[in-house]
Amino acid sequence: MTANHEELFNNSYNSRQRVLAAENRRGVIYSADEKVLAQTVAGEAEEEIREYPFGEVFSHVVGYTQKGRTGIEELENYLLINTDVSEREKLDNELAGVKNPGNDVYTSLDTTLQQAAYDALGAYQGAIVVSEVKTGRILAMVSKPDFDPNRIGEDWERINADTESAALLNRVTQGLYPPGSTFKIVTALSYMRQYPETWQNYTYQCNGFYQSGEERINCFHGSVHGAVNFSTAFAKSCNSAFADIGMRLDREDFQETIDGLLFNQELPVPLPYKQTTVQLFGENEEETIMQTAIGQGKTQISPMQLNMITAAIANGGMLMRPIVVDKVVNANGKVLKENAPEEYKRLMTDIEAQSLTELMAGVVQDGTGRGLKEMSYTCAGKTGSAEFNEEKEDSHAWFTGFSPVEDPQIAVTVIVERIGSGGDYAVPLARRVFDAYWALSGNE
Repeated sequence: MTANHEELFNNSYNSRQRVLAAENRRGVIYSADEKVLAQTVAGEAEEEIREYPFGEVFSHVVGYTQKGRTGIEELENYLLINTDVSEREKLDNELAGVKNPGNDVYTSLDTTLQQAAYDALGAYQGAIVVSEVKTGRILAMVSKPDFDPNRIGEDWERINADTESAALLNRVTQGLYPPGSTFKIVTALSYMRQYPETWQNYTYQCNGFYQSGEERINCFHGSVHGAVNFSTAFAKSCNSAFADIGMRLDREDFQETIDGLLFNQELPVPLPYKQTTVQLFGENEEETIMQTAIGQGKTQISPMQLNMITAAIANGGMLMRPIVVDKVVNANGKVLKENAPEEYKRLMTDIEAQSLTELMAGVVQDGTGRGLKEMSYTCAGKTGSAEFNEEKEDSHAWFTGFSPVEDPQIAVTVIVERIGSGGDYAVPLARRVFDAYWALSGNE
């Protein structure tokens, strides 16, 4: 069935869904390690109840079917509600007075990593997403505040009344945030492209701020980094140096690099997402370029898009199409649909990806990501502390990175809202996810 036909079928006003629901029992959603994430069971009065054994842990990515549909429940609704058993089996089921079994969905999600990400985020508001860099498979996707999909009907009014927490929003794909210093990945790439022979010779004397006319950029919490080269400026996340770097960039070329990293573009994300818009040209272009270069101003990004950029760097510049469903099978195990790994787009050259990898490895070895140093595995990454209002002390904490540096397997992106610096708050959360991955792999 084409995507348009499925969209038409999924329309809540389509009566065909009610007919199929009367004939078929909705299929099961499984994790990649074959744990049940969603199933239909009989209630006390033999009524059908959609049950979510992990409760809040998978709430956003798996979704729900009451009060509308979200997540994978919406993404694969057509196949879940349909059956692919033979006409003979359908006749036997009709004679026996039982429903036909729906098709089952096997996701790419790993319960151990999902639980580790969920536990790491704890009581914080924010999001964590984990992906396989060489396949695009999403291994974990956590957003908080969350909700219990088993109680969505009972809790619906209370959840919707709490507009401040936005608990129904999947912050991984639909949350837009200033990227803070994680955007220096983008600025660094643009500078490399515009100064291919000399970028490694860059030096700057940081006195804690950068001034151009009436515009001024301060380093985070007034830090003074002194003499820095390009690698040190990236590792220490020196705002002053990167404001200077931004002012040296041709705006049109910078915008081209920004657009090439999926800003201002449709994204190949299987779940509903918010698209970013970043423009360098406005009323005050000097302020815009300086703010954009350090990930502030009007620039916003979703954790999912940042994870995709990170995964592309780890994969030699090639972005794999994100996958959240591995396959769909009928009740007899026949594969009806399979999402094999697929190259989506080359975001940068292999040499550019290697240069960014070295810069991001330096963040862990000598910079703001030192909380991941001296582990049994290696990591590369970038932290961010993103200001989101006029109170300069308030910031979201970011980390995005991958492991191991030598042969990257997974990319982890973390945002913790309204908490402080990325090195202090996001890095320890990422570490717990990396620990869980390597323990699971038996290579801890």
